[in-house]
Amino acid sequence: MTAPDTATVADLLPDVPALQAGLDAVDYLADEGTATALFCAARLAQPVLIEGEPGVGKTQAATSLAQVLRTPLVRLQCYEGIDVAEALYEWNYPRQLLSIRLAESRGEMLEDADVFGEEYLVARPLLTALRHPGPRPAVLLIDEVDRADDDFEAFLLELLADAAVTIPEIGTLRAAYPPIAVLTSNRTRELHDALKRRCLFHWIDYPSAQRSAEIIRRRVPGSSRTLAEQVARTVERLRRLDLQKPPGVAEAIDWVAALELLGVRALDAGAVERTLGSALKYVEDQQVAREAGLATLVAG
Repeated sequence: MTAPDTATVADLLPDVPALQAGLDAVDYLADEGTATALFCAARLAQPVLIEGEPGVGKTQAATSLAQVLRTPLVRLQCYEGIDVAEALYEWNYPRQLLSIRLAESRGEMLEDADVFGEEYLVARPLLTALRHPGPRPAVLLIDEVDRADDDFEAFLLELLADAAVTIPEIGTLRAAYPPIAVLTSNRTRELHDALKRRCLFHWIDYPSAQRSAEIIRRRVPGSSRTLAEQVARTVERLRRLDLQKPPGVAEAIDWVAALELLGVRALDAGAVERTLGSALKYVEDQQVAREAGLATLVAG
C-alpha cells in the first residue's frame, strides 16, 4: 500500500538548490534568481509577481513549481473586462431552480438560506484554489494580470492579503491552505503600488543563446543539438531587429519543433523562409527579417 503523501512545502523545498534541482527534474531550467523568488513565495506564503517579455517562461515557472510540489495548478487567465463571477464564483441557478420546484412539488417552501449554500456555488479558479483541501497549498497562477482592469486588481487585494473572500450570502471563506500565488505580467500597463506591495517581485530576462538551446532541447525531446543552437542564436539576432513582437523562448521551442517535424537537420536561409511563421507572428516583422537577410541572420 502506498503511504499517504503528507510532505509539507518545507519538506519538499528545504532550500533554493533543492527547488532548482526539482525544477530541473521537470525540465524547467531556472536561474538562481528565478528559483529564489519561487522559493520565497512558497516558503513565506507571499505572492510573487513575475514580469518579463512574452515567451520567457513566466507561466511555465508556476506550472513547474506545482509539479515540484505535487500539487494542483489552478490558473486564472486575466483579460480586459474579467469580473468576479468569472474569477471567483457564481451561483448554479438551474440547480437552485430545480430544488425550488422539487420543494414546491412536495408542498414545501424554501428559504433563501436553503438555496444559497455552498453546495449551490460554482467555484471558479480563485475559489477553487482557496478551497483546495491540501495536504499542500495549490499553486494559483494569475496569468497576465496586467490585462485585467483596475477594479479587478483591487478585488485581488483581499484575496492575496488574507487568503479569504467574502460571499454576501454565506460569509467569509478562509483558505485552510493559502494558495501559493504566482502573478505574471507582460507590463502592458503599470500595476498599482498596493498590489506590488503585497508581492515579491522578479523579472525574467531573455536567457543567453546557450541557455536557450538547453531549454529548447528539454522542451523538444530528441531535437538536434546543432539545430537547437542555431535557432537559439538566430532568435537572439532577430531580437536585435526593430520588431513589433521579438521572439521569446516559447517561439524558439515552437520553431525547433516545426523544423524537426519537417526533417530539417541544419538551419539555412531556405529553412528559415519556410518556417519563419513559427518565430515571427507579424507579416511586418517577417519583412524586416527578410530585409536584414535571412542568410545573414542564420550565419551571424
